[in-house]
Amino acid sequence: MVEKYDAEQMGVIRCVENDCVIIDKVFASCQQRECFPDLEYSIDECSFDRVRFRPGFIVPNTLIVNDIKNRDDFRRVKFTIRIPFQVLDEKGNVEKEFFLPDIFKDVILYIPDARDEFDFRIVVETQSVLLSCPIVSGGELNITVGVFIIIKVVGTVQLLIPTFGYCPTPPPCEEFSPEDICDNFESVEFPDFFPPQLGE
Repeated sequence: MVEKYDAEQMGVIRCVENDCVIIDKVFASCQQRECFPDLEYSIDECSFDRVRFRPGFIVPNTLIVNDIKNRDDFRRVKFTIRIPFQVLDEKGNVEKEFFLPDIFKDVILYIPDARDEFDFRIVVETQSVLLSCPIVSGGELNITVGVFIIIKVVGTVQLLIPTFGYCPTPPPCEEFSPEDICDNFESVEFPDFFPPQLGE
């Protein structure tokens, strides 16, 4: 099937076609949060400027998925999330690397029945934030951290979607070149050489 969109809507008339794409589809998702009110880490004599959190991940060999009696297409999912973070100095260099305490999850997720060869994956996304200013005293770092978590059931499928064809050719890349003061000087407006006269 081919359709045409109005030129005012698209800015240009383009044919819309239906294409098959292979894509990761989210079958189910849920959110949770965790709070760690008083965490202490030994940073010795490190130069501390800030903390940078890295993406959380499911610890290998901790994921367990079980059927639930009388709840078709839903599963009990247990796993452990681990979130790394780094201690940085004022130049952004990594001084130390640590983990937040492990987060244990035991949740119910929609995971429908599928052929044996179809692979569902459990995916986590995390966003960790400092809930108060870090305190550094006597070589100890004290932080309070809140963690937002999204848990997803993902499977690779083939979807039929409307498309506008291939993406347009991208613009040329911007080449990096150090700024030349003399180049800027060449474009500066030439100044008046003489003082103003009366009435100017």
